[in-house]
Amino acid sequence: MTWQEQKLPADHPPVKSGRIGVLVVNLGTPDAPEKGPVKRYLAEFLSDRRVVEIPAIAWQPILRGIILNTRPKKSAHAYSQVWTEEGSPLAVITRKQAEAMQDRMGDGVMVDWAMRYGKPSIPDQIQKLMDAGCDRILLAPLYPQYSGATTATVVDKAADKLKEMRWQASLRTLPPYHDDPAYIDALEADITRQLDALDFTPEVLLLSFHGMPQRTLELGDPYHCHCQKTSRLLQERLAGRDMRIRTTFQSRFGPAKWLEPATDTVIGEEAAKGTKSLAIAAPGFSADCLETLEELAIQGREQFIEEGGEKFAALSCLNTSDAGLAMLETLLRRELAGWIDC
Repeated sequence: MTWQEQKLPADHPPVKSGRIGVLVVNLGTPDAPEKGPVKRYLAEFLSDRRVVEIPAIAWQPILRGIILNTRPKKSAHAYSQVWTEEGSPLAVITRKQAEAMQDRMGDGVMVDWAMRYGKPSIPDQIQKLMDAGCDRILLAPLYPQYSGATTATVVDKAADKLKEMRWQASLRTLPPYHDDPAYIDALEADITRQLDALDFTPEVLLLSFHGMPQRTLELGDPYHCHCQKTSRLLQERLAGRDMRIRTTFQSRFGPAKWLEPATDTVIGEEAAKGTKSLAIAAPGFSADCLETLEELAIQGREQFIEEGGEKFAALSCLNTSDAGLAMLETLLRRELAGWIDC
């Protein structure tokens, strides 16, 4: 039911309740592009059993003894290349998305944001919403394609917080929206806008999704299928453009076999066979981050040019584009149905 005005007895202690909250959540970021903060962030991220599905007795010595003593310096350098005066791009954009949703939703809904790893944390933000009187909260993981390593771990963290609370909020979770018409419409509009603004026509457009170990697919995770469906639907919308479109997976980590084809491998293949102009879009990311701004826009460009390519463009994510915000509002209002008048 929609919110009902409270009518408490005159002698009743003040109670903050009856409000509706929305918590938009993205992956996470270190507090600063420096070795110490990056090490703390990676320790939290890579200790999540859903992210690294190796028994802790085998994984933690590797993580603590090798990875956290070598990777933070390299990662800090990568973060320093994309850091802004406002801070981490992912945190800044996610905050601005939440602020835009607050403006669109009005006073009837309280919208805030959190990071799954790093700050502000999901438990802290749930408590903040509860303290403000939100006893109904929509948890909105901004992952279009579901994976146990993304959406599920957001829900896990929220559940850990609820376990500690005497008075729990009623919780809803935004479902994956990989094939939602509102999402495909937004991708089509925003990618088309960016392609039209280029000073060249790409021969090839790569649709690059974050990679996952091949084992996750074999264990039943739907992520690979969700990515492929997003790509297929988007390719149908872009079919009128004179370019080839390929689906790839980026950000491999460790020696295990990951989903293929790998983005960097395909960039090399295209350059080797004479492709001179290439663009990359990252439709699985709701906001630009290290993986898009450094791995694709910087490393991807350098690789393509060094291997013989001439023109390269890394397209922005939906971020706070008109199309992206309109889509997000549509999804949130749909999931809030019955709590608010939509």
